[in-house]
Amino acid sequence: MNYTVINRDVHIGDIHLIAVTSSAVFLIGDADVINIASAFDTPPESLIIGPFVPIIQRGGQ
Repeated sequence: MNYTVINRDVHIGDIHLIAVTSSAVFLIGDADVINIASAFDTPPESLIIGPFVPIIQRGGQ
C-alpha cells in the first residue's frame, strides 16, 4: 500500500486519553516509517480445533 502524507503545522493543546488498546497506536508528530507486526500469544492448550458445531438455519431455508 502506498500512502502519501502532507505534513502541515500541528498545534496540540490538552490531550485527555482514557485508554489505548494493544492493537492501536497513539502518535502525535512525525514518523518516517511505521512497521506493523502481529503475534499469536494464546497458549496452545487454550486453542480448540474441532469438532465444529454445524450452523443450522431456522425456518427450513
